[in-house]
Amino acid sequence: MFSLLLAIIYMAFVSLGLPDSLIGSAWPVMHGELSVPLSSVGLLTMLISGCTIVSSLFADRVIHKLGTGLVTAISVALSALSLFGFSVSGSFPVLFLWAIPFGICAGAVDAALNNYVAIHYSSRQMSWLHACWGVGVTISPNIMSFCLAKQFGWEMGFRTVGFLQLSLAILMFSTLSVWKKKTVEKGEEEVKSKVVSIPQALKIRGVPFILSAFFCYCAIESTAGLWASSYLVGFRGVAAETAARFTALFYLGETIGRFLNGVIADKFGDKRMIRTGVVGMLCGIGMVLLPFKTDVVALCGLVVIGLGAAPVYPCIIHSTPANFGKENSQSLVGIQMASAYCGSTFMPPVFGLIAQFINVSLYPVFLAVFAVLLLVLTEAVNRSVAKKEP
Repeated sequence: MFSLLLAIIYMAFVSLGLPDSLIGSAWPVMHGELSVPLSSVGLLTMLISGCTIVSSLFADRVIHKLGTGLVTAISVALSALSLFGFSVSGSFPVLFLWAIPFGICAGAVDAALNNYVAIHYSSRQMSWLHACWGVGVTISPNIMSFCLAKQFGWEMGFRTVGFLQLSLAILMFSTLSVWKKKTVEKGEEEVKSKVVSIPQALKIRGVPFILSAFFCYCAIESTAGLWASSYLVGFRGVAAETAARFTALFYLGETIGRFLNGVIADKFGDKRMIRTGVVGMLCGIGMVLLPFKTDVVALCGLVVIGLGAAPVYPCIIHSTPANFGKENSQSLVGIQMASAYCGSTFMPPVFGLIAQFINVSLYPVFLAVFAVLLLVLTEAVNRSVAKKEP
């Protein structure tokens, strides 16, 4: 049953990644048919992120009452419903309304699964779990691309992924009994989680540092992916198709890196993997920043940033129960998710303003500042936790 449950969790994280890149891949066609400006997608994604942040903050209370399995099943089903809603939205206001449940379900399942794996499974499984998210986020744009190329329309793209989500939701509901069985290893005590408010969480030694670290990491990840092509084309003069290809390689590098990280994570431990990952990100950013005449080094730097980023997020989450207590981890993971989404929501637009009013050439400098902060903050967490140890 332990292996079956792990397979279910992997599929749940694939389902979490499936919708994430769908709107962006369809929007160049959608905005014209809905008669709204191209920039309107910013309002849509902000609403989704806002709902996800709120959902993450309240996830611990819902999970405490319903359990991880049921929350996961309901969230996947709600995601399917939202995608079907998107597929029949004939106007932007209707699309806007469907974005609310779409964002809510993402925050709940993210917090639920991350904490469950952090408590019951190894760092290896956590890394592979997040690699599965990369699989999902890679599959859906290809589905949308196929539907658009075959003239099926963006509606069919949403509908197809919606059917995939519905199938996964049915699987989740039909296997709820697996979650109720004892899934911890022999000799491990069951954990009774408690609800921890934000003010209470901030009083726990090291928590303010880890929340800030999550914010910085997601600021780097989202800004690096969103603005890479604009930097390469606008500042370095790289061909648009080449820039797009290497932007995709950033995410591919991150996904492959997480599969590879799973092989060595248990041997080297979370702290060492986090430190190595951040240093790798800094090396990649340095490659982008160096003023070589050839663009090859900068292009390869994007891939290195992705590879370096691979272990950071999953290892920080996996270390949460060990650093702050298993009884606190469900609430803390939800708060961490909210902080992470704040970074990914607000920092790319901030760099957009920098690019517009100053210069897009500051792209690697912007990333470097947050990477240095990330290294300082994660080391501060290590020192704080060390002081608590007897």
